[in-house]
Amino acid sequence: MKFPYVYPDPESRSLRAALAKDSGLEHDYILAGCGADELIDLIMRCVLDHSDRIVDCPPTFTMYEFDAAVNGALVIKVPRLSNFSLDIPRIIEVVKQEKPKCIFLTSPNNPDGSIINDEDLLKILNLPILVVLDEAYIEFSGLQSRMNWVKKHDNLIFLRTFSKRAGLARLCVGYGAFPLSIIQYVWRAKQPYNVSVAATISACAALQNPGYLERVKNLLVQERERLFALLKEVSYLKPFPSFSNFILCEVTSGKDAKKLKEDLANMAVMIRHYNNKELRGYVRISVGMPEHTDSLMKCLKLLE
Repeated sequence: MKFPYVYPDPESRSLRAALAKDSGLEHDYILAGCGADELIDLIMRCVLDHSDRIVDCPPTFTMYEFDAAVNGALVIKVPRLSNFSLDIPRIIEVVKQEKPKCIFLTSPNNPDGSIINDEDLLKILNLPILVVLDEAYIEFSGLQSRMNWVKKHDNLIFLRTFSKRAGLARLCVGYGAFPLSIIQYVWRAKQPYNVSVAATISACAALQNPGYLERVKNLLVQERERLFALLKEVSYLKPFPSFSNFILCEVTSGKDAKKLKEDLANMAVMIRHYNNKELRGYVRISVGMPEHTDSLMKCLKLLE
């Protein structure tokens, strides 16, 4: 920040070097972006022609469908099962019949926090389709990232972000791991100065403090388990087990999910409510500090 008149490094070399050290994956496979959102759009611009198809598995992150529309692509939806797991047989059928170019998957998934196991991922990777796996919430899952899989699977891309892991959402810095056969084309489409100096410095500082990040993550996971146990005691909520930093709840017992969100907002407690058909009747609750959990539970009890 000492020289504000100098443009950022267009190759984000210091950040990519830090990410290589952190991940164990050589920097040649890594590309930094203005959030993972920029990389989603870049991938679509490099891969899709007008009216090409992608596979989306709702409910999930809505930017896949949004960017597909921006890029003139058609979206084939393969809804998740009632427990929010992937419908693998239907995905296989759709890929064979419709011949889509790529499929976007999230693990842990947003908004339910479920994960994709190795067996299911390998089944999809064996299909003639580019697989983009978004690991925005992987740090909270207790599982290791599979980023090094890009060395042996030419049809696999990983997306990651500092927004959740390091609490840097406002700086909007993300990165992706790509097979070498694909990353060369994404480099050509990337805007030259996409990651700011402030974002680079902050992300590098976060990576230089792994102990701090680990402690914060462990505290959040601990609080997630406490929150889940408490939500199970609320008569009108059905919480789903989560590997992320939020918990999805079905609103039951005749209560209205939207009204619950509004009632809590009037008590200065904010939760997420959804309008789309897959999640009508559900709310999502982010994991905060213990005092936030206590305030939430007090308000939920008042509404019983």
